[in-house]
Amino acid sequence: MVSVGIIGLGAIGERLLKQFILHPKTMVAAICDSNTDRLSKIKAELEEVELYDEYKDLLANPSIDLVYVAVPPKFHHQIVLDAANAGKHVLCEKPLANSYHEAKEMLEAVEHAGVVHAINLPLAYSDAVNELKNRVTGKTIGEVKRIELKMHFPTWPRAWQQNPWIAGREQGGFIREITPHYLQLILDIFGDAKNIKTYINYPSNLTDCETSIIARMELQNGVPLLIDGLSGIGKKEEISFKIYGDKGTIALKNWSQLEGEMYDKAPFAIEVPENNEHRDLISEIIKGMNGQAARLVTFKEGFNIQKVLEQLLQSE
Repeated sequence: MVSVGIIGLGAIGERLLKQFILHPKTMVAAICDSNTDRLSKIKAELEEVELYDEYKDLLANPSIDLVYVAVPPKFHHQIVLDAANAGKHVLCEKPLANSYHEAKEMLEAVEHAGVVHAINLPLAYSDAVNELKNRVTGKTIGEVKRIELKMHFPTWPRAWQQNPWIAGREQGGFIREITPHYLQLILDIFGDAKNIKTYINYPSNLTDCETSIIARMELQNGVPLLIDGLSGIGKKEEISFKIYGDKGTIALKNWSQLEGEMYDKAPFAIEVPENNEHRDLISEIIKGMNGQAARLVTFKEGFNIQKVLEQLLQSE
C-alpha cells in the first residue's frame, strides 16, 4: 500500500484526492493546506488522515511514500526541491513550474534523488487521445498539413475556478492552465517546436491575466501549429484540438469527443475503443515506484513543455 501525502487542496487537488482514496493500492495518510476550514472538513470525512498547515512537517513524516504537489504553480519549485531532498516520490500539478529555470532545477533535483516523478496531465491516459495518436501515426488522415488549438471561454476564470491566482498574470491565465495539456500531446507525437511567434492581449490592469492569444510555431517536421485563445466572449466554452491531413481531419473537442471529417463527408463522431491496458495515472506511478516500466509524463517532459510555454508567453 502506497502512503500518499497531499500538499494543497484546490479544485484539482480534491479531485485527485478522491481518486487516491478509491484506488485499492493507495492510502491518503497526510494532507497539508493553509485553509483551516478546509482541513476541518477533511478531518470530519477522513479521521485517520494526519493534517498539517506546514508542508515541511508533512515531508518529515517517514510514513509518506508519495507526495502530490497541488499548490499554485509559483510554489511548486521549492516544495518539489524539498520533497526530492526528503527522498519522496513526487506527483506535481501542471505546469511544472513558473519559469524555465525553476523547471530545470526541479528536473535536476528529482533525477539526482532517484525518485519517481510525474505531472498530472490526464490527457496522456485518455482513450480518445490514444485513438487520435493511432490514427495520426498510422496516417489514417494522411500527411499532416496543419494543427490548430482553439481555447474559447465566455469568462476566465471559469465558474469553478474562482480564485485570485488563476485570474492573475503572475501564474494564472488559460495559456498556463490549458495549453500544457495539449503541448504534451503535440510534443509526444510530433517532437520539439521552433520559430514561435506570439501575440497576447492583456487588460489595462497589470495584475490580470491575458484575454487573448494568437500564436504560430513550427513542429520538428515543419508542420505549422496555430493557437487561438480568447476569453470574455458571447459563446459557449470551446476547446478544440484539430489536426488537418491531406486525406482527412481529426479533432479532439472539449477534452474527450473525437470527431473526423473528410472532403466528401460531413463531420462525424469517431467511436473510441477502450484501452485494454487500463492505464491510469495512479496505477502507472505505482508501477514506477515498484521498478516496473510505467507510462508517466515525467519532469523531463514537463521541462520540455515549460520551454515552449515560456516562449508562448513572450508576446511580440
